Amino acid sequence: MTQNADSLHTEVNVPLRDVVGNRELALEVVPETLRPGALDRPVRWAHVSELQDPAPYLVGGELILTAGVNLPERIDRYVRGLHEAGVTALGFGLTPNVHETLPESLRRACARRGLPLLVVPARTPFLAVNRAVSVALTEAGQRDQRRITAAREALTRAAGGGLGELTSALAARLEAWVALVGAGDVLASAHGAPVPLPPQVRELVVTVRAGSGIRSATTEVDGGFVVVQPVYPQATASHLVVTGRPRRFGGADRAILAVGAALLGLVGRAGSDAAELGAAATGLLLGRTSAGDAARSLLGSEVVRLVAGAAHRRGPDEVAQRPDWLRARLDTPLVSVLPGRFVAIAGSVPPRAVLEDLRAHGWLAAVGSPAPAGQLSEGEAEVLLSRALALGRPVVAGSEPLDFDALLDPGASRGFASRALEPLLALDRAGDRSLVPTLRTWLAHHGGWEPAAAELGVHRNSVRHRIAQVEKALGVDLADPEIRMRLWFALRWAALHP
Repeated sequence: MTQNADSLHTEVNVPLRDVVGNRELALEVVPETLRPGALDRPVRWAHVSELQDPAPYLVGGELILTAGVNLPERIDRYVRGLHEAGVTALGFGLTPNVHETLPESLRRACARRGLPLLVVPARTPFLAVNRAVSVALTEAGQRDQRRITAAREALTRAAGGGLGELTSALAARLEAWVALVGAGDVLASAHGAPVPLPPQVRELVVTVRAGSGIRSATTEVDGGFVVVQPVYPQATASHLVVTGRPRRFGGADRAILAVGAALLGLVGRAGSDAAELGAAATGLLLGRTSAGDAARSLLGSEVVRLVAGAAHRRGPDEVAQRPDWLRARLDTPLVSVLPGRFVAIAGSVPPRAVLEDLRAHGWLAAVGSPAPAGQLSEGEAEVLLSRALALGRPVVAGSEPLDFDALLDPGASRGFASRALEPLLALDRAGDRSLVPTLRTWLAHHGGWEPAAAELGVHRNSVRHRIAQVEKALGVDLADPEIRMRLWFALRWAALHP
């Protein structure tokens, strides 16, 4: 299996055969320099160079034109440099008083390296070759744009017919087989795809899933080409589009694939979410399924994480407040949004890049400890969110280098928290004093009166008064850092074990 970036095929280009087939240029192909598929190689532009080593100045995909004015003695090294630089072909111009015939050493070197060699007759100026390639590229770009526009319209119409119709339409536009691969490598939809997918393709799927950022990958399988791409630009998307065909995918194909992938992601997610949510809710209401069963059906795991978020700085804009915006980024249909807050249940910890993206859009998030679906702790999420707001960055339970909760006996920590906080809880139950939330927020802000008051939405004097009540009820001095530390852990453990 070979993988490559396929960068030459994401830009406008023309196959070498189109340049060779231009009768006005009268180019002659040296047959022994052609390898299988050589005439299908892409040409991005034609460039004249008489340098003895032009390779450092090339980016690949060029048709290099030379009259051999400075042709080096070590001709094999010259050809090898062009080949390694990704040059598509070498055009050698026959010129009176310079080279009236093709040098035999150049012919042999190009044949050895598999670099297509073209003979440009003396009556064809290099300028004519440049102009012909430029015209061909312009026409190809216009054709590609018309094709992309038509495909976008056709795929948008097909999306209204559901996942199957959209998959078939994308396969037709690409003249390829197409498969939509969901979590667990389950085929959510397919048209003409091999079942099961070949091992090399499954390996490529794993590679893309393991990546981050904007990714796609290409591989050759049995003489054909396969592309794997997430339905959303980021590789964290749960669904991938896999497509394959005998010939390479060009720039227009990639653009059409991107449109189709995005539509497949939207249509597939909307349909599967609605069906799965409906089935899970029905099962829960009828008592036929447990919370763990519902979580496994919707998120792929019975052990889940609670993700809480609060408005950060200017807060989220109108788009970032939408549940579907959060659902797409957190990769879960279980999202609830309230003014300035959201809570979601996810099957795994959102990638750090996703949490940073949320922060950039006005949401600061905290991710709780893994727990069975029926035993999630909102209290822990609130404690972590308070800490996130104080630090100004996302917080994930269990990811801190000094996190030692796992070393403690749950019963012992729960007992300590209960004894330490009971006087405050009793006062809060007896009247609306909010001593426990105030203590938690104040400690999260390192005893800062102003930031604690701002988060609680009260005057700083109210915070001072409540903290004084806390000191009196517990008989402690909160100026002592040891006392603060103990109370912070009591609050944390109380949230972990409500």
